[in-house]
Amino acid sequence: MAGQGKGLPQGTRWRLGVGALAALVLVGVLLAVPDGTERQKGCSGARVTGWRADDPMTRELARYGDDNARFDDWTGGDGTRSVRLPDGRTLWLSADTFLDQVHGAGYGVRSRRPDPAWVRNSALVMSEDGRFERTLLGGAATRPTALFPGTATADGREVWRWPVQAVVEPRRPGSAEKVVRVLLWQREVGRAPWIFGVPRASEVATLSLPDLRLEGIERIHRPRQTDVERRVLYGTSAVARGGWTYVFGADEGSVDGKASRAHVARVPRGRLDAPDTWQYWAGPADRADGGWQEDPARSEPILVGKTVQRGATGTYSVVRHQDSWLLLTMDAGAPDGRGVTDIVSYWACAPTGPWHGPGRVAKPPLPEGAQGVGAVPYNPQGHPEFGRGTKRGLLVSYDVNVLDSGGAIHRDVALYRPRFLRLTLAPAR
Repeated sequence: MAGQGKGLPQGTRWRLGVGALAALVLVGVLLAVPDGTERQKGCSGARVTGWRADDPMTRELARYGDDNARFDDWTGGDGTRSVRLPDGRTLWLSADTFLDQVHGAGYGVRSRRPDPAWVRNSALVMSEDGRFERTLLGGAATRPTALFPGTATADGREVWRWPVQAVVEPRRPGSAEKVVRVLLWQREVGRAPWIFGVPRASEVATLSLPDLRLEGIERIHRPRQTDVERRVLYGTSAVARGGWTYVFGADEGSVDGKASRAHVARVPRGRLDAPDTWQYWAGPADRADGGWQEDPARSEPILVGKTVQRGATGTYSVVRHQDSWLLLTMDAGAPDGRGVTDIVSYWACAPTGPWHGPGRVAKPPLPEGAQGVGAVPYNPQGHPEFGRGTKRGLLVSYDVNVLDSGGAIHRDVALYRPRFLRLTLAPAR
């Protein structure tokens, strides 16, 4: 996930390109008693019954990344999420993003120069017919910067933004005008073990429609915990349901292999950028201090998984499937010790749980030669706007990166690009 500037010393780039990988270590997510007002009686649940690689989507993104018509557009990135726009286009969000030229396109392995230009974040615009067309950035063509600009601390350390999930909603409740709200994670440079940045705040950016111009960024919540591992950032997933948008998040407990905990908030439709309208799940609704509360400090974890040792990563994805909620994650803490290579699913009748699972989904395939350099999959994200109401199945992306070699992702661009699956779903009961 990325920042402003040109390049990094060789051998250090992987620290920036794998921000989401901080969540790949053992993560458990604790589940609370569900809010009865959100439960649907007799919901059927959701399970994955099969999968296949979606090669056309993987190839389409590779086609765009390999196109050297411009050198100020996307050639690789992670943190992949998408939102369908009212005019049929799709906006794709990317965290750490490589720009510049791709060598060897059309001739087997494609590569970048060892010190390519990169930015902390960007967005890609896909046409209604499914063709990637352009990259949204800040700055100028001769000096591109991040779409969502970073800042600095008082002592000069970098502060950057990683975009997570986005939604289209009314500019204000009842308004006919629509805007795009993009949830952001603000982080700052830190020392080990915070090599992926110290969490600072959850924010919401507003993009105008149809021109996708950045209008502003609003801080929603800045966690105050002295224990950095328990600072919650919101936005790994966001789902509109009825008059609410449910925003899922997690704390930083994945550092050093410790447990993470997931949280959920809800916001009235049209108010995502208004921090005083957010409500946070505070535990069982039959408690005086439970249910939905306005104080983020009252938020209690929700869980995914039966134990604190096994559950979701900090970059899980939640989508609606018919009458149920479906959560996708890398299988953190699996008994064989290899769970972060597998995608699993959980389902619930309410956004607060209880969540049932895990159910096996897939061991996502990696590019040719990936195992030899230690490449790993991470950050599975559902994209229900591609195939909703059809028999095509749920489109899921997953990111790929190399932990131990910054040079590997430059020598083969496929090692730092999303790939895609199609999942076949059925009722769980």
